[in-house]
Amino acid sequence: MATNYVVVDLVGIAAFALSGALVAVRKPLDIFGVLVLAGATGLGGGFLRDVLIGATPPASLMDWRYLMVPVVAGLIAFRFHPVLGRLESKIAVFDAAGMGLFCVTGAVKSLDYGLEPVAACLMGMVTAIGGGVIRDLLAGRVPVVLREELYAFPALLGAAIAVTAVQLDLPYAWVVLPGALFAFGYRMIALRRGWQAPLPSGMDGY
Repeated sequence: MATNYVVVDLVGIAAFALSGALVAVRKPLDIFGVLVLAGATGLGGGFLRDVLIGATPPASLMDWRYLMVPVVAGLIAFRFHPVLGRLESKIAVFDAAGMGLFCVTGAVKSLDYGLEPVAACLMGMVTAIGGGVIRDLLAGRVPVVLREELYAFPALLGAAIAVTAVQLDLPYAWVVLPGALFAFGYRMIALRRGWQAPLPSGMDGY
């Protein structure tokens, strides 16, 4: 992946790692638990993507920066959680930011490894939701993507925008920014307005 996309990948890892670390602090877990949850959240989606597309060993095991970013993010959250935690929405903001960035980098890297556009869109979505699923499972919560909240759909649309931009051979900024901002904005608006995915009908009696 080009250097520019590595930078975006690392920023996404930092955002996801902060969300995982803040969840760990609220459990509350000790410093080891905070670092584990930060690492699993920040690296989980990219690790899964790399294994599925055959980019092995995964980038997180080949580049020391991929390992250091979640460690630093975890330590920051552990030390400054009173400041970061004053607004409960911070977790959702960091999570949405990581999702927006990862859906783009996941899709672009999948294209680089020869996947067709539709498959690359799906891999972008997997990259975006993988870390959050691992975080929630380790924290003993129902994963966000399995609730009625809109999460995977914005990631899929953001990945589709990035794939379309690559297919049109647009410059770097036009590949990264529209897809990432769209996915992030869609997720935040959905949270603010309470948009939800459809639920099965006739569940009142259960």
